[in-house]
Amino acid sequence: QVQLVESGGGLVQAGGSLRLSCAASGRTLNSYNMAWFRQAPGKEREFAAAITKSGSRTYYQDSVKGRFTISRDNGKNAMYLQMNSLKPEDTAVYYCAGDFSPWVGRLPLRVDEYDSWGQGTQVTVSS
Repeated sequence: QVQLVESGGGLVQAGGSLRLSCAASGRTLNSYNMAWFRQAPGKEREFAAAITKSGSRTYYQDSVKGRFTISRDNGKNAMYLQMNSLKPEDTAVYYCAGDFSPWVGRLPLRVDEYDSWGQGTQVTVSS
């Protein structure tokens, strides 16, 4: 199983930007579909963005579409989430996740479809 470690979270004002990173070790990341999830206080963990093993396809939750960009660098065994035009409602712990399953024609979007998780990084957006 791959080990995942997130970094790049912090406190930012509304309208600002942050770039999250997810570093992998233990296995090569190009065997995994990858995703970012987030969990706000008192809420369930929710899908934010996903990317295929090669990076050729991406998918976003509607609320982040046009503001967030998911990317990966398999040579560096890393994945990223560029977050622009941040809003207070983006405040959450952000988790990177990996899915080792074979391609089934769509990117996995549910929490239970991912088998590897990082510990999370806090993103706080002030108004």
